[in-house]
Amino acid sequence: MDQHAAVERIGTGFVFTEGPIWHPSEQYLLFSDMPGDVRRKWTRQAGVSEYLRPSNKGNGMTYDAELNLLVCEHATSSVARFRPDGTRELLASHFEGQELNSPNDIVMRSDGAIFFTDPTYGRMEHFGVPRPLQLGFQGVYMLPPGHKPGDEAILVSDRYMFTQPNGLCFSPCERWMWVNDTEQANIRMFDVGEDGRLRNGRIFASGIKDAVKAGVPDGMKADANGNVWVTAPGGVWVYSFEGMLIGKVEVPEMVANLHWGGEDWQTLFMCACTSVYAVKTKVRPSSEPFMTAKPVPAQAAASTAHGTALTAPSKGLELAECPPLDPKKTALLIQDLQNDVMIDGGAFEGTGSPQHAREQNVVANAIALADTARRLGMPVIHIWMVCEPGHPLLSHHAPLFQGLKGENALVRGTWGVAPVPGLEPKPGDLVCEKMSMSAWETSRLESYLRHAGIDTIINTGSWTNMSVEHTARTAADKGFRVVVPEDACSTMNADWHRASINFAMQNVASVTSVASVMSVLR
Repeated sequence: MDQHAAVERIGTGFVFTEGPIWHPSEQYLLFSDMPGDVRRKWTRQAGVSEYLRPSNKGNGMTYDAELNLLVCEHATSSVARFRPDGTRELLASHFEGQELNSPNDIVMRSDGAIFFTDPTYGRMEHFGVPRPLQLGFQGVYMLPPGHKPGDEAILVSDRYMFTQPNGLCFSPCERWMWVNDTEQANIRMFDVGEDGRLRNGRIFASGIKDAVKAGVPDGMKADANGNVWVTAPGGVWVYSFEGMLIGKVEVPEMVANLHWGGEDWQTLFMCACTSVYAVKTKVRPSSEPFMTAKPVPAQAAASTAHGTALTAPSKGLELAECPPLDPKKTALLIQDLQNDVMIDGGAFEGTGSPQHAREQNVVANAIALADTARRLGMPVIHIWMVCEPGHPLLSHHAPLFQGLKGENALVRGTWGVAPVPGLEPKPGDLVCEKMSMSAWETSRLESYLRHAGIDTIINTGSWTNMSVEHTARTAADKGFRVVVPEDACSTMNADWHRASINFAMQNVASVTSVASVMSVLR
């Protein structure tokens, strides 16, 4: 973030604010006014309004992949799910026949598993409803994929490790989880097993306290680069992935929780005692399943020869439901998502490419797809245009290649050729270098896919009407099935994107959305 970025107060006059969460399609912030027993809503246009009263003294909140609201309720010692029509369902309230203490903060993994912390604050005066404790410890719990409402939660942490577990978040790849402890003033890092168990707990950061400044470890989130943002004395402290304190955000009141939102996911909202604050950041959050969810209006559904049509009226696009996918025979291609191609400051900044990428939310969407693919054991293949210094022997037969040399773009070893932040290859990923618009002609892509027995590709990247479209056309000729989630692709402007998606791509691919692909792969 900019060193002197303004921290803006967007609402005040509350009792004690908590649990901010951003609705990705309807573009509003929900937050809890916990002691006031009310849930509130904020939009830039209308400001703050009352959303639900009473709220069972709800605290931490998130959405699932269908945009149902998940809430930790202090007054009921439970985790509840609220459908878009307001219907409330009890997900979990007990462990080993005893009432949970008071679920506090909550996060969802890409496979649908729900994790939450369970300190005792909701059984105290002011923050909850005073009543005796039934459990003799405070832990971290999981509701596994396929959890039936009302079934007991599963304890995934040691019973006696924590005093008051509070904020929790996943690393971008979901291999690790951080959990903080308010009373111990520390953050622990855990390996997350396939069964959801938290193993190998170790101290990530400690001494998060100050004798003269108000603030404790409470809410916590990871950004797309794996840095950890946690509430702390004076505001918010930021730790690198290695546990080094790298920065602080000063806020006028004690901050209790935080979450990113806004159209570009670069506004950090902070719930701080009697007010809610916002500040712009240059980094986006680590991807969560709900961030790419896009509910389909009922009137937009229509039966077609290829399945159910999904209309994206704001973009003028006609999309289809993602066809069934076999993860063992499917690979994810992430093409040309490199700094020069689609980041401010890159060689092609002036083309409009960075702005269209933001409008498409293409980076966060590609990250979400990559995380899901890795979890399912699908190959993730990064395809990069890489030129040698001086662009030797690069033909000037086409404007695209003229532009590469003219802008000195995508040169090996430079910042411009590197993948955009958050899309760096992870262990097990593959990288193909190319010197053509199509991913096939000058790379090892076909060898990788044939040797792995792949017959389907999920085709993403930049630019839609060039690299993505050329790759899809050739893939069809070679006998591969192609799925193109349009919101994981971008180009120089919406008109060029629309033309490619609605016409050329329809003849060679199943054109769909990230949310539809994720629902099939879940």
